[in-house]
Amino acid sequence: MQRKFEIDDGFIADQNKALEKWIHEDYEHLGKALLRRQIDIEDLVAKAQSFRVAIPSWGLGTGGTRFARFPGAGEPRDVYEKLEDCATLNRLVRSTPGVSLHIPWDQPEDVNELLSFARHRDLFFEAMNSNTFQDQPAQQHSYKFGSLAHSDPAVRLQAIDHNLECIELGQKLGSKAHTVWIGDGGNFPGQQHFRKTLENYLESMRTIYQALPNDWRIFIEHKFYEPAFYSTVINDWGTSYYCARELGPKAACLVDLGHHAPNVNIEMIVGRLIQFGKLGGFHFNDSKYGDDDLDAGSIKPFQLFLIFNELVDAEQSNVPGFDPAYMLDQSHNVTDPIESLSMSAIEVTRAYIQAQLVDRVALAELQDNCDALLALSTVKQAFITDVSPILAVARQRSGGALDPIATYRASGYRAAKAEERPTKIEATVGIV
Repeated sequence: MQRKFEIDDGFIADQNKALEKWIHEDYEHLGKALLRRQIDIEDLVAKAQSFRVAIPSWGLGTGGTRFARFPGAGEPRDVYEKLEDCATLNRLVRSTPGVSLHIPWDQPEDVNELLSFARHRDLFFEAMNSNTFQDQPAQQHSYKFGSLAHSDPAVRLQAIDHNLECIELGQKLGSKAHTVWIGDGGNFPGQQHFRKTLENYLESMRTIYQALPNDWRIFIEHKFYEPAFYSTVINDWGTSYYCARELGPKAACLVDLGHHAPNVNIEMIVGRLIQFGKLGGFHFNDSKYGDDDLDAGSIKPFQLFLIFNELVDAEQSNVPGFDPAYMLDQSHNVTDPIESLSMSAIEVTRAYIQAQLVDRVALAELQDNCDALLALSTVKQAFITDVSPILAVARQRSGGALDPIATYRASGYRAAKAEERPTKIEATVGIV
């Protein structure tokens, strides 16, 4: 069997040599500037090295639109090739060893083989994801009009059984969480009874919740529209919070940055969920108009920073039970997925480190004194600080690339994968 192409550590080290002088010169300069603010740059490097964000298996393929899909060269054709790309991404950025699987898209024939394949590449499995928004071959009942909230008990039972299978598979793979997102909702007034559909959902989720292992968590993901455009059963953070509270302590809310109405104050939602002890995790991406699934920080970097401002405040305050799970969730048809995921991993880490720079003692005093202008200035000072040298040095010390995208392109990885994985040309429609 022909050996598959990989980017090795030696190649990354060679690529780093050309950039080391300038990166470390910038690092030294930034270190002096931060020292004047009583901040130790080495502490920030250590935090950047320890930061982790999971990769969605479905993010390694080329996404689609509501109208068409344009396959990319060398995109993965099965879960093993997805893991190959995940390993390559982590080798470059060194912050993405966790992989989140979507079932049945990633259903393995041999669980032990998949587990060994991942471990050999220094990967592990994060939260499992169920799919009851799409009909599968040989499926007895359709999800066209809903799943966990469907009016037909038989459809609900089928959806419940699928989630239970996901949990069972996750246990074998070492996962500790299960994410549930449903597309249930209506496109027309009168189509659904609002209270009944939510109660059906809760009844289904109670059965799933009871099957959770003691050391697991279940994440409830809300979305205010799509695929239903008039009403969605789990439409906002309030409904998600209510359901998580009803289910019990192992249930928490998952925040996808694209699943809100335009101009919603997401950082305030984050603060509220932290306060209520129900913040389970994040799907990081960005949006301009709706659930665009763009690269994290590509449209609203200040919003991303403000979200991490809340997260870091909770981290530094030692809020009881604060342990959010972080994952990227994006899909494109115009970029190389590995490049986009690399950029997003960097930008999420950037926001995390920038939020560490906020002078929280000074900010608290300004807030108590109702000094709006200087409070904003204190927050903005952290946001406008370019922490790129910190991120680069953290990657290098962990064995990663100073410039992940440049290193990736220089390696010829995509061209090599195009040879190994011939593109299957077929007419497709819809988001894939």
